Amino acid sequence: MSKRALTARTLTTESGAPVADNQNSASAGIGGPLLLQDQHLLEKLARFNRERIPERVVHARGSGAYGYFEVTDDVAGFTHADFLSAVGKRTEVFLRFSTVADSLGGADAVRDPRGFAVKFYTEEGNYDLVGNNTPVFFIKDPLKFPDFIHSQKRDPFTGRQEPDNVWDFWAHAPEATHQVTWLMGDRGIPASYRHMNGYGSHTYQWTNADGEAFFVKYHFKTNQGIRSLSAEQAAEIVGKDANSHQTDLLQAIERGVNPSWTLYVQVMPAADAADYRFNPFDLTKVWPHRDFPLQRVGRLVLDRNPDNVFAEVEQAAFSPNNFVPGIGPSPDKMLQGRLFAYADAHRYRLGVNHTQLAVNAPRATVASNYGRDGLMATNAQGREAKNYEPNSYDGPVETGRPLAAPLALSGHSGTHEAPLHTKDDDFFQAGELYRLMSAEEKSRLIANIAGGLSQVSRDDVIEKNLAHFHAADPEYGRRVEEAVRALRED
Repeated sequence: MSKRALTARTLTTESGAPVADNQNSASAGIGGPLLLQDQHLLEKLARFNRERIPERVVHARGSGAYGYFEVTDDVAGFTHADFLSAVGKRTEVFLRFSTVADSLGGADAVRDPRGFAVKFYTEEGNYDLVGNNTPVFFIKDPLKFPDFIHSQKRDPFTGRQEPDNVWDFWAHAPEATHQVTWLMGDRGIPASYRHMNGYGSHTYQWTNADGEAFFVKYHFKTNQGIRSLSAEQAAEIVGKDANSHQTDLLQAIERGVNPSWTLYVQVMPAADAADYRFNPFDLTKVWPHRDFPLQRVGRLVLDRNPDNVFAEVEQAAFSPNNFVPGIGPSPDKMLQGRLFAYADAHRYRLGVNHTQLAVNAPRATVASNYGRDGLMATNAQGREAKNYEPNSYDGPVETGRPLAAPLALSGHSGTHEAPLHTKDDDFFQAGELYRLMSAEEKSRLIANIAGGLSQVSRDDVIEKNLAHFHAADPEYGRRVEEAVRALRED
């Protein structure tokens, strides 16, 4: 075969050699056993065996899309982050939605928190904002995170999610009462990814050009309106299309119905944190809007679907320690744990060079550092480039300018409980949330909780959970107790 015959339409092996027959394996005669020398067959089977990578332990089932973030309001007084520096400034983004507890093969329309992870491709590097569709979470210390997830995952013996495990953990984690009230309420099953809010959930730090520090919480409010599903509606949808949320997002963008969210922040001067009535760094708590009103920042729009879900959604890697100048961490314990855990998960799943994959690589700037080699490295440089610093060869150098303001420290090292603020019990905000609900919302919340709790086999686990709802609000506890009793007596 001439060189001219090897065109873009010629099927080749991975080494570039032309494939003569892609329909029949090489054999020892007609009908004989196959040959070990059939390189094309062995290469196809070997690659097929390795097409999938380990799925995420959490947030395994996901969907994503590209778009942009546009600044609509001046926030330069709070942060010197360049992508937030001027009204009208646009930054490309990639947003990944996900369920939390189920596996990659699970369904979309289930009662579960939703991941809401945004990668901003800024001119100062990629900024990853990793959050959920709820402003709070089940626990406040990362030491409990593996235990919590184990309790929600499939049981090692039965191979399914067990109410005994789910509610037993919550029985021993009273701080989960607030998030349980969110999860079992009307917003526990979003109708689609487009019809839910997103939250940074954690507390972050912003620093302005004068070095003043502020603590902030992010709120992405859906411009499509909140829409949710009842348990009955969700069951019907799952039976028809397990990929309902993925289908909805894909088709909406293909039709040009581009979903959008308005970003607001709550801003707390750093000096106010110590005396605030709630611990502002407790992930199980919110900051009431009457204390810190929402301030509009900009608009996030999704307008392009990925070309390849595996390459761009499954391999998308988000890590909350990817900050840019003007934004940094807070003493939020769960955030502090995730600063390590997320990046480490991606190094395990995708390899140490996962940041060189197209979806993860910077787009508005160039990564320039001394990280070299390793599996699938694509950043090899010329013979004069050095892999150490400092050097005498004009390699990249440090700026000497910290990304954010330093956090104040005091006391002795040790395994401390978080300091208590005046309203820092585990039940007050859960009760406040319950009392905000309409009569119909309360009834559905009670039914959802009782439906799961009544399946628990141990009376003591049920009683521990009931005590949490009683502590949040007497009516809340009474109604859950009566509903559980009625279901168990049937």
